[in-house]
Amino acid sequence: MSTKHFVTDVDKLVVDSLESVALLNPDLVYYKNDKVIVQKSHDSKKKVAVLSGGGAGHEPAHAGFVGEGMLTVAASGWIFASPSVAQIGRAIDSVSDAKGKGVLLVLKNYTGDVLHFSLAAEKARGRGVPVEVVIVGDDVAVGRAKSGKVGRRGLAGTVLVHKVAGATASKGSSIAQVTAAAREVAENLVTVGVSLNHVHIPGRKIEEENLMAEDEAELGLGIHNEKGCQRLKPIPTLPVLVSGMIDQLSDPKDSDRAYVDFTSAENIVLMVNNLGGLSPLELGAITTEVISQLDGRSLRPARVFSGTYMTSLDGPGFSITLLKAASSILPLLDAPTEAVGFTPGCVLTSTSETAARVILEDEIKTVHPVRANAPSILDPAAFAAAAAAACKKAIAAEPEITQFDTVVGDGDCGYTLKRASEAVLASVTGTTSSSTVDALTTLAETVENNMDGTSGAIFSIYLHALATAATSVTKKLDTAGWGACAADALETLYAATPARPGDRTLVDALDPFVKALAAGKSLEEAARAAKEGAEGTKGMNASLGRAVYVDSAGYDRVPDPGAVGVAKLVEGLFEGVSK
Repeated sequence: MSTKHFVTDVDKLVVDSLESVALLNPDLVYYKNDKVIVQKSHDSKKKVAVLSGGGAGHEPAHAGFVGEGMLTVAASGWIFASPSVAQIGRAIDSVSDAKGKGVLLVLKNYTGDVLHFSLAAEKARGRGVPVEVVIVGDDVAVGRAKSGKVGRRGLAGTVLVHKVAGATASKGSSIAQVTAAAREVAENLVTVGVSLNHVHIPGRKIEEENLMAEDEAELGLGIHNEKGCQRLKPIPTLPVLVSGMIDQLSDPKDSDRAYVDFTSAENIVLMVNNLGGLSPLELGAITTEVISQLDGRSLRPARVFSGTYMTSLDGPGFSITLLKAASSILPLLDAPTEAVGFTPGCVLTSTSETAARVILEDEIKTVHPVRANAPSILDPAAFAAAAAAACKKAIAAEPEITQFDTVVGDGDCGYTLKRASEAVLASVTGTTSSSTVDALTTLAETVENNMDGTSGAIFSIYLHALATAATSVTKKLDTAGWGACAADALETLYAATPARPGDRTLVDALDPFVKALAAGKSLEEAARAAKEGAEGTKGMNASLGRAVYVDSAGYDRVPDPGAVGVAKLVEGLFEGVSK
């Protein structure tokens, strides 16, 4: 694992890398504050827009695939974290409106992505924009028994969905036709990956337990630095390794992983994907081995893609993707595209001013309806003090939460909560609004714009729902009133996510906190219930989120990081109210 980097400021790393994409293609524009790349020649009245995105760290996905013939727009989060609902919403607004042909959202099956993109899609539909969503889950390493209700992770096969959807949209097809083509590819994809080590995120502390020995590799790891499903020791020879991977991809007798039956395939498409850290020389040798073994199994590919498509930063590994493709799909894969990330060596240059392709201000505008019934019943100073105390408590807990998430996740939970808390702290300082609804809406939108990942989606949905619940309040809220509103918001949240107490998520702390308030208990008692709920996740198996895919050995050592974050927030809230 390399720990030396030329750029160690991770936020600057992300925004500057995105800017380079716009500088390489004169048909792209970069909305820097939103971390959104848009094809500026797109005509929403003539073509469906294809939108994708996700956390940074997977380059050239997703921004590198924006260009005629592929994606129309891409929204990026910070490293390994989903973009916010607000980012995705503004990305949708940049390429369509109520009079356009619509937007197809293609996303990978990770909980944060699903929540954020789904909420953004629903909000866009409310503005009259035709929106469809296709979720890609092509992983086979985590089989049916392990993945449960979470489903398969989205991996490199997602790129083939991008390509087919973009080519279909370029022909002027309807949103129904573009969606059907994307869904056909998504339903016939399988991928498995292997790596010689985990990756190092610039600026982050190394966790020794994540390092692999010189004679070890991991099979079935994801693209967010999460552990694989099987540690290989010693490392098999390449022929043995590839044979085992193809077995997982294509064995019809493997009831846990037989997602696609290739015995009846009209055509097979192969993608050998560099996870970021392999030399072209080594990737070429791997590609030769894969093709040779597929030929030996009478699975000769009709098309082969070999290169760097969906990375995990500098991961020293590769993935194999197989697509069962009808003959109608092949011309769509062959169709030309101007996406610089999909066509190695094809860099579009221009003599035009490059500065015109980088927009510093947030210029993607979204019109929000004005909320009715916003009673002035809030003490601004008390609200600010309570919110500030909660944020400071969460910020102080960042090292502890990050350490927990490093053991059972990808290590970003503490940073994510800290970034959002700092933004909320700044927004409430000097607040003068006495409207409960306005204050909660501002709080929700601040979190929405500054908190990535699954936690960001859950917090945003809950706070927006809390603001909606407060619209019916006509008097100053006491503890019981807040409890009633909080209970209503929890029901709204539960309509958007399957997470429930016992799934080892932040809900394990949020649910007992809300229910204690709703039952008329004091804020101190409710905060204590949240803490007990968080502590109770230690030893609990995960049923949702990225933690489903990691080694369960860590569950006994640490509680759920998200639940701890909620407990810290409400503990700070109690301390702020008590002053």
